[in-house]
Amino acid sequence: MAKYIDQYRALMRGMSPEEVADYYTNWAENTKYDQDLKPGIYNCPTIAANEVAKCFPEDRDRIKIIDIACGTGRVGVELAVHGFKDIDGLDGSDGMLKQCQDKGLYKNLYKEFCGHTTLPIDDDVYDCLVVSGGMGENHIPLSGIFEMIRIVKPGGFIILIVRKEFVDRGGEDIDNLETFVAKLESEDKVEILEHREVANYSFDRDGVIFKMKKSCI
Repeated sequence: MAKYIDQYRALMRGMSPEEVADYYTNWAENTKYDQDLKPGIYNCPTIAANEVAKCFPEDRDRIKIIDIACGTGRVGVELAVHGFKDIDGLDGSDGMLKQCQDKGLYKNLYKEFCGHTTLPIDDDVYDCLVVSGGMGENHIPLSGIFEMIRIVKPGGFIILIVRKEFVDRGGEDIDNLETFVAKLESEDKVEILEHREVANYSFDRDGVIFKMKKSCI
């Protein structure tokens, strides 16, 4: 329960992006984030990598992926198991990015907050973008999805995995996610491929997967 509370504190309302980044830096450096949220406790990175693998059954070493809110690089570890090699990461926390860099699996790492400014990444770069648990209170706002769409190639995949409890209850940063994504589809910005619940996202709690493809229009 203590580990769950540590994770949940980063999602408390009222924290600025910088405060959240500092919280994660402290967690990564002083309380061993990867040990607290190891596989079996926090399963979202494994779920995320499995979903990416389903999209690319072949030539995985050539697929260009960006892991948004990459944290310590757990998603990269799981992607490497599936044979993916061309992986970039983005996160707002220095401490998290240092742990991620030490894993040696990411080609480029960006210290940025997705959704607050235009990212220093060109249009139409990635075959796939994945967010493993990075959306929620004080984290990536809905406006960040516009940047995600921008940097993914036409026909590329966008995979968001979020806590079911946040989709159910809403909140200032995650409220109406389903409505927001549906509107993007109605505007021909994306095609929704899947929207489903997944068991044991973290701490025996369920998650929700949104899998989309960027429109080629």
